[in-house]
Amino acid sequence: MLLKRLRDTMARAGSVEETLGEVVRMVANEMVAEVCSIYLLRAGEVLELFATQGLNPDAVHRTRLRVGEGLVGDIAAHGRALALDDAQSHPQFAYRPETGEEIYHSLAGVPILRAGRVLGVLVVQNRTRRLYDEEEVETLQTIAMVLAEMAAAGHFVSPNEQQQVDGLGLLPLRIDGVQLTPGVAIGRAVLHEPRIMIQRVVAEDVDQEKVRFQEALAGVRDDVDRMLEATDMQSGEQREILETFRMFVDDRGWRDRVREAIDSGLTAEAGVQRAFDDVRTRMGQSTDPYIRERLSDLQDLTNRLLLRLTGRATTDASAQPDDMIVIARDMGPAELLDYDRARLRGLVLEEGSALSHVAIVARALDIPVVGRAPDVLSRIEAGDAIIVDGDNAQVMVRPAEDVVQSIHEAIAARAARLQRYAALRDLPPVTRNQVRISLNMNAGLLIDVQHLDDTAADGIGLYRTEIPFMVRSEFPDVDSQAWLYSRVLDMADGRPVTFRTLDVGGDKVLPYVGSLGDDNPAMGWRAIRIGLDRPAMLRGQLRALIQGANGRPLSVMFPMIADVGELKGARALLELEMERARRRGQAVPERLRVGVMFEVPALAWQLDSLLPHVDFVSIGTNDLLQFLYAADRGNSRLAGRYDSLSPALLRLLHFVVEKARPAGVDVSVCGEMAGRPVEALALLAIGVRSLSMSPGSIGPVKAMIRSLDLDEVTDFVGSALAQPDQPLRETLRLFAADHAIEI
Repeated sequence: MLLKRLRDTMARAGSVEETLGEVVRMVANEMVAEVCSIYLLRAGEVLELFATQGLNPDAVHRTRLRVGEGLVGDIAAHGRALALDDAQSHPQFAYRPETGEEIYHSLAGVPILRAGRVLGVLVVQNRTRRLYDEEEVETLQTIAMVLAEMAAAGHFVSPNEQQQVDGLGLLPLRIDGVQLTPGVAIGRAVLHEPRIMIQRVVAEDVDQEKVRFQEALAGVRDDVDRMLEATDMQSGEQREILETFRMFVDDRGWRDRVREAIDSGLTAEAGVQRAFDDVRTRMGQSTDPYIRERLSDLQDLTNRLLLRLTGRATTDASAQPDDMIVIARDMGPAELLDYDRARLRGLVLEEGSALSHVAIVARALDIPVVGRAPDVLSRIEAGDAIIVDGDNAQVMVRPAEDVVQSIHEAIAARAARLQRYAALRDLPPVTRNQVRISLNMNAGLLIDVQHLDDTAADGIGLYRTEIPFMVRSEFPDVDSQAWLYSRVLDMADGRPVTFRTLDVGGDKVLPYVGSLGDDNPAMGWRAIRIGLDRPAMLRGQLRALIQGANGRPLSVMFPMIADVGELKGARALLELEMERARRRGQAVPERLRVGVMFEVPALAWQLDSLLPHVDFVSIGTNDLLQFLYAADRGNSRLAGRYDSLSPALLRLLHFVVEKARPAGVDVSVCGEMAGRPVEALALLAIGVRSLSMSPGSIGPVKAMIRSLDLDEVTDFVGSALAQPDQPLRETLRLFAADHAIEI
């Protein structure tokens, strides 16, 4: 009944003051509150008191709080409800004498939310100390949702006040983000999330609204099923991504949450939005990449339901330009597949991660993606000229003509380079003085393995087994893992594959394990440390690797080894699984190679004890560099401070190579250094003869290898390392230019 009275009040033509004045009086009476107030967000991140019942009327439009200031500002800053029985004792309480609120003790407030954005705050107060219960807070949230639809439509505050100045101008704008998928593209902006205005918030017939919800849900289910049938990407992970999204459609807990919202008197579309806003409020502050990805999938489902319930098509193909750059807060994989792939050039996200489902699908489609680009939806207008520079993690909006020309030239040059690298595909990676270098690729999904043929790589020098674990909702059993490893070996078709055992922890969190609570995750309980402390998990993976190999050669690499004892413990578990397979009459690998990732510097002083127990050592330069210099590689303040071509690192790597060679142990490098021509040049000079890198780096590195005389480079770098400690990057560039080496 309250919702219907609110709807009638909103429908009556009247001034903002009259409408909101009636609303606060109605809510105060319904909630048995002595005060009800509405604060709305104005330009400059200021919350202004627009209406009140109970406070001094003269405070309306005079009382203002910054976002984060006072209890009202705190509710807005965090986008979450607050209920207190003694508000004045709260450290965030801010007294405004013009309001006369000093006599009121208890307070309950909720944010006025629309599409995840705070548009204001709704507050009730009482003189007596009273703790508002959950049902009362939910009533306020429902009322706030009705207000949010009115506020989003611009009935209270002009929408222009909420726009950022640089989003309204015509001047060029550069936005820095994070590379999710490399590449460069130029095109016209298409806003992925045009605002879906909910015209009807209050239900006339609750039962009919439930039927509408069920019909919309069935329609979305059919859409996803058609995608699963029609998709031309049949690899396990890609189907699993869509199937995971399909599971959201059938999630009982979420469906019940929507039905409860409808039972409270909301329409189907308002109930869907309310349920999503509740989940986003709870999950939106999480830094767990898996939780953020689930939230993205749920946003995808919410958008699809709202589009169906409001009678709009999911995409309007006729309105899409031929050179689309899609701009979104975040996106689910099914949403990306809605777009015409022949016209889709690039993607820009306010959120996102390299392991998000949409990034994985975009990578398979060779679409450049820049993520974590702040406020792009409010700073970019539909139709703006956009450059997506995935290589440098930048987005250029409304670029000047000379910049556009430069980008076109860069795209043409990149295409020419790719053609030149493609021409090298069938030529061996041999130096001018006939030294054969082994070029391998890094992989983590079945999608990646197909690049073995594209690049003619010698094999897979690093298969990151944890990535498939991270896109699942539960720990895969042995048979599921074995199927995956078998499929990888099938696709490799006899070329060697090195499987790294689970390297989780740090920034790689398994959804079914959760955060491990380390103060310093990169150096905490992760990788082999977890495997040895949870031997059943490691043994299960080793069992699956043996089963997946099915008699074929198998290479297993243990990560984050810091002590020889850890390697011996891991090898002992591997031997137990080998013996188990023999007892059961199962095929064991015809050749088993065991190695370690060298990424902890302490291992350098244990090589004499380590080398007799391994067949190969693979150097992971990403972690090694941050451990060597005690520099978090994810900290932007330290970016570039410690050069990977520093003499200290190169001398350490040379020491490892020189120790391993007489022991007959192969040494390779699988970190990012291996895929950069200048760094790869230095690695070859200190004796490394095997490199593993991303597929896109193989062409440039092969071109470099075929253009150099390794003896000349070795002599030059050797003499340079004997000089005072200066990074070799610029020196090597000059040497390469003088000797016609392609870098």
